[in-house]
Amino acid sequence: MNVTPVLPSEIGKMGFAMVPGVIGQETIANLIQQIAAVADENSPRVGGRSGYALRHLAHLVPAVKALAEAPEILTLAETVLGPTTFLVRSLFFDKTPEANWKVAWHQDLTIAVQNKIEVPGYNSWSMKDGVHHVQPPVSVLERMLTIRFHLDDCNQTNGALQVLPGSHLTGRLGAAQISEWRAKTESVVCAVPAGGALLMRPLLLHASSPALTPNHRRVIHLEYAADSLPAGLQWVI
Repeated sequence: MNVTPVLPSEIGKMGFAMVPGVIGQETIANLIQQIAAVADENSPRVGGRSGYALRHLAHLVPAVKALAEAPEILTLAETVLGPTTFLVRSLFFDKTPEANWKVAWHQDLTIAVQNKIEVPGYNSWSMKDGVHHVQPPVSVLERMLTIRFHLDDCNQTNGALQVLPGSHLTGRLGAAQISEWRAKTESVVCAVPAGGALLMRPLLLHASSPALTPNHRRVIHLEYAADSLPAGLQWVI
C-alpha cells in the first residue's frame, strides 16, 4: 500500500490522485474470476454479449466486498474523509471491442438511496435497476470520495479517464460552465497501471474517449461517504 502524506492535500487542490500498487496480482486474478462468474446474468448486453457494466457489485461479488472493507483500503479513504468513512456504492465497468463507449465531460451528481423521501435540496429523482437515485446538495457530494481500482493497465489507448484539475472546487456546473472549464484548463489523462487506484472527488469534471485499441479496461468503482443523510434518507450500502 502506497499512501503518502501529500495525498489529502493533493486531492483537496487537484480533485484526484493516482496511487500505484494498491492491490497485487493474486487479488486482481481473484477479482476478475469472481466478477466474470456473475457478469453474464447480472449486466446489460451489447451486441449479444454482456459483462461490460454491473451495479451493486459488492453485493454480487464477495471479493469486492472484502476489498471495499479491507482496513488498508478504508485507511486510504479515511485519509481524505476521516474516520467515519463507509462504502455507499459499487460499480464495475469494462471497455471491450463490443462495448467501447465515449463518456462526455460531466460530474457525478447522483447518489443511491433506499427509499424516495421528498427532502429540500434533493432533486431529480430516478430509478436505476430498482434503486432510487437522487441529486443531493453539493455539500453532500463534497464529503464523498470515489476510488477506482484498475484490474488492467489503463492509458490513453484504451479509454483512460481524463480529468480537469481543480474543477471540483466550483460546485455543480452547467453546460456553459463546463465549456468554460474545457477551454481554460488542460485535461490530464489518468494512466493507471493494473493494481493501481485513482482517487477522485465526484464533482471533478471527467470524461473518457473510446479505446483506440480496445481490449479489457476493467475498473471497480467504489464510492465512499462519511456522513448520514437527513430526514430518514438512507444510503444503499
